[in-house]
Amino acid sequence: MSHSKTPFIVVLSLALTMMLGPFSMDTYLPAFPAIGDSLGVSQQAVSLSVSVYVFAIAFGQLIGGALSDRFGRQRILMSGLAIFAVASLIIGQAESLEVLLGGRAIQAFGAGWTLVSVPALVRDRVAGRDAAKLFSLMGFIMVLAPGVAPSVGSAILALGSWHYIFYALAAYALLLVPLLVRVIFTGKGKVSRAKSPQMSLLARYKLVLTTKPALPFIAWQAAAFSMMMMFVTYASLIYQGHFEQTPAAFSMLFAANIVTMLVFNILNRVLLSRLPSLRILQLATCCQAVGMVLLLMAAFMDWPLVAFLPAMMLTIGSMGAVSPNIQACFLEFFPTSGGTAAALLGAAQFGVAGVLSGLSAVLPHSLEAIVLMMAVCASVAYLMLARSFIKGRSAVEAH
Repeated sequence: MSHSKTPFIVVLSLALTMMLGPFSMDTYLPAFPAIGDSLGVSQQAVSLSVSVYVFAIAFGQLIGGALSDRFGRQRILMSGLAIFAVASLIIGQAESLEVLLGGRAIQAFGAGWTLVSVPALVRDRVAGRDAAKLFSLMGFIMVLAPGVAPSVGSAILALGSWHYIFYALAAYALLLVPLLVRVIFTGKGKVSRAKSPQMSLLARYKLVLTTKPALPFIAWQAAAFSMMMMFVTYASLIYQGHFEQTPAAFSMLFAANIVTMLVFNILNRVLLSRLPSLRILQLATCCQAVGMVLLLMAAFMDWPLVAFLPAMMLTIGSMGAVSPNIQACFLEFFPTSGGTAAALLGAAQFGVAGVLSGLSAVLPHSLEAIVLMMAVCASVAYLMLARSFIKGRSAVEAH
C-alpha cells in the first residue's frame, strides 16, 4: 500500500495507538502532590513511578516486538492493550506506593507491546520514502501527546480525584480495540506481510544485531531522544526556575518547541517528495547541531530568555524531522523482522534516556549543567551524522 493511498483514518488509528505510551507517561504529572498525600509518601517517592515506567516500557518493547513477528501484530497489540487497561484499573484502586509502582510497571509493559506493534505495522504496509512520510504524519500526532497530556490530567483532576486519571487511561486503551479491529485488522486495512521465518526470540534479535549497516541508526535515535528527554525532564526548572516565568508563561514556552517540531514535520513531508530519507535526516541533524551550539553559548554567556528560546526551539524542534527518518532508514533493513527491529530501536531510546535521566539527578541543577548534559547526549548523534557523510562519500568514490 503506498502512502498516497493510505487513508487518514488508518494513520490516525496507528498514531492514537502509538500515543498511548507517551501520553500515559505524562498525564498524571499534575497529580503528584495529590497522589503523595493520598498514599502518605513524598512527591520524590511518587516520581519513582516515572523511572519505573520508562524501564518497563523498554522491556515490554523487547519482548513484544519479537512476539509480534512470531505470532502476528493483532494478537500482541490487543494483548498489550488488555494488559495496559487492567493495570490502569489496579493503579486506580492503589492505596500504597508498592501497588502504584507495581501497577505502573505492568501498565508500561502492556504499553510497550502496543507501542512496538505500530512501526512494525507501518513496515508491513510501506517502505522507503513512503514509510518516512507515514512516520512523519504519525510523528506529528505523537509530538502532541506529551504536550497535551498534563493539561488533560489537570482537567480530570479538576473534576475529581487522581484515581480518575487512571480510569480514563483504561477507557482510552479499551476504546482503541474496536477502532483497530475495524480500521487496521479487517477489510482494506488488513495487510498480509512478508512471511516471517520461524525463529526463536534470541535468533530474531541476533539477526537484527548482526545487520551492521542498521546499527548506527539505533545509536543516533537513542542519543537524539535522550537529549530531548533531558529537556523535558528539566523544562520546568529552566523556564520557571532559572528564567522565573509563571506557570502560564511556561506552558507557552514549552508549546513553542511543539510548534517548531510541527514546522520541521511539515517541511520533512514536503522534502520527502524530492530527497531520500537519509539526506533529510542529515540536514535535520545539522540544524540540531547548530541549535545546540547556540544553546551552549546562551547558557554560558548568560543570554536573556528572548535569545535563549529560539536556540532551544531549533534544537528540540528539529526532532520533528530527525525521528521519523531514523525509523524509516532503520526499518528498511528488516522486511520480515520489523517487530523485532522496532523493539530494539524503541527499547534503546527509552532505556538509554531512562538511565541518563536518572543519573542526571546527581548533577547540579543549573542551566549550564542541563544544557551541557543535553550536548553530551546529542554529541553521539552528531558522531553518527559525521559517520554517515564519510560512508556516503566512500560509496560515491567506490562507484
